[in-house]
This record gives sequence, structure tokens and C-alpha cells, in this order.
Amino acid sequence: MKSNIILNSKHGKPITVDLFYKNNSKPKPIVVFAHGFKGFKDWGHFNKMGEIFAEADFVFVKFNFSHNGTTQSDPENFTDLEAFGQNNFIKELEDLQSVIDWTLSCTELKGELNTEQLSLIGHSRGGGICILKAAEDQRVKKLITWASVSSFIGRHKQKTIETWKKDGVVYAINGRTKQSMPMYYQFYETILNNKERLNINHAVKKLEIPFLIVHGTNDEAVPFHESEELRMSAKCGRHLVIEDADHTFGVKHPFNGILHKDADNVIQETIRFLQN
Repeated sequence: MKSNIILNSKHGKPITVDLFYKNNSKPKPIVVFAHGFKGFKDWGHFNKMGEIFAEADFVFVKFNFSHNGTTQSDPENFTDLEAFGQNNFIKELEDLQSVIDWTLSCTELKGELNTEQLSLIGHSRGGGICILKAAEDQRVKKLITWASVSSFIGRHKQKTIETWKKDGVVYAINGRTKQSMPMYYQFYETILNNKERLNINHAVKKLEIPFLIVHGTNDEAVPFHESEELRMSAKCGRHLVIEDADHTFGVKHPFNGILHKDADNVIQETIRFLQN
């Protein structure tokens, strides 16, 4: 594992990256993992997950979006709430692009990469970002979403939008840390100004690559029906239903070292999908 590698983003904040791989000069498929809303690369079991993928002969890349609210010096806590407030979907798409570009050209990984086998995995909001990027970037050969949203557009009530515009900010409560995390109105303006690019349903319909859609039936954050919407739009989609699983497939933060059976099932099925 090589952790907390710093990349420059296009937006003035660093992207912090971790790499997991066997250093054996054998070209390996690449997996880039994107965390979700109020998430970060070291949440819960994500380090354990990196080890499992590396053991299965992948180069596994996970990262913090530049404006997720963590910092270079403290990548596991939300200490930069101003950055969090200035985040938006376009910044996340461009951050993911930067990570892909860096990975494929990384001199440190020379001889370790099969650059013809690049896959994306995204959890929750990160799933939506990965869908959009896969539809934009022909280098992506397989796509997996875990508990992904099916839309970025129309998720906010009109009354909320009116207050948001008037006050310039709304706050998302972090249930774990109890922080009130700001989201400035620029977030919604970015959606309005990029409706076509941010249309997940249109992106799914364009996909010609294998697409694994994983979702738990007891997801409390993203309703299960959103995975059914993705499946209905996908030409090459496979739906993996995890009965009674929640949004994080049984894992909490901090991680207790024991992988929940639902999370283990998701990881193993994802690896099988990527290997076939």
C-alpha cells in the first residue's frame, strides 16, 4: 500500500490518493474507487477492501475528492467545511478524470498496469459520478456501482431550493460527527447549468460496457428502486440484489476489523464480475 499521495486538482485543492497492488512487474487490471457524499477514502473497510483487490491481482486506487471537506494533513476528518461547501458534481467529475489520467501515466506503476483494463467502482453519490465518467471516457471498460443514486437532478424540493437561493447556503447534518456541513447555492446552480452532462439516466443508456448494479433492499439513504431504474436503462446491466442490506452493506466507521457478510459478498461478487 502507498498512501496519501498528493495530486493537484483543477480547482486549487489537492486530491489525496492511495494505491494497493502487488509489486511484481506483472500487468494488472486497474480499479478506481470513488467514495460518496460525506465520505472519504479511509472510511470504514475501504483499506481492507484495497488489500482484498490487490490480493486478487488488481491495482486498486482510492482517493479523496478535492472538495470532500478533508485535508492533506487530516484526510479522515472534515476539517475544511468551506471546501465542502464549494464542492459540486462537475468538480468531482474533473477530480475523477485527474485520478484516471494520473494512474494511467504514473511512472511508479510502470510495468504493473494493464492500461486496457480500467474499471470504475462508485459508492452512493460516487456511483453517479462513475456512471457519468464511464459514459464520457472510452478508456473505462467495466463499471460497478454500489448503492448508487439514479439521478442528480430533481432531488431537492422546491421550497428547499427557494430558501437555499435566498440564504445562499443549506446545511447537511453528518449523523456520525454531528457537524452541520454547508452546501452553498453554487452547488444547485452547477446542476442547472450542466443538466445534460449530469443526466445519469441518459449516461446509462449510452453505456456499451458491462455494468454491475449492486444495491441492498434495506438501503436507508438511497432507495432500492433507484437501482431498478438504473437496471431498466442499462443495455449491458446486471442487477445484484443484496437482501436486507443497508446503504454501507453492514459496515460502520470506525471499522472494527471484521468484514460484515454483506460487504464481503459485495466485494467478492464485484471481483468475480471484473475477472469474467
